[in-house]
Amino acid sequence: MIIAFDVLLVLTSAFLVLMILLHKGRGGGLSDMFGGGVSSGLGGSSVAEKNLDRITIGVAAVWIICIVILGLLLKTG
Repeated sequence: MIIAFDVLLVLTSAFLVLMILLHKGRGGGLSDMFGGGVSSGLGGSSVAEKNLDRITIGVAAVWIICIVILGLLLKTG
């Protein structure tokens, strides 16, 4: 059981990093260093950005739940 949650944690961690890197920079910071400062002035959020936000929040929730369950499993032995 612990091995299954370990694998799930690794997969969700990698997917969460990918989802965060796909987000558009909000200006300033490290996103400008890597070309994030060059943006079109369209403004607003597109449907794709909203869906990316929802997917990222979902993956983050699974990641947090996985960490809590792993902690409980390791504590009880």
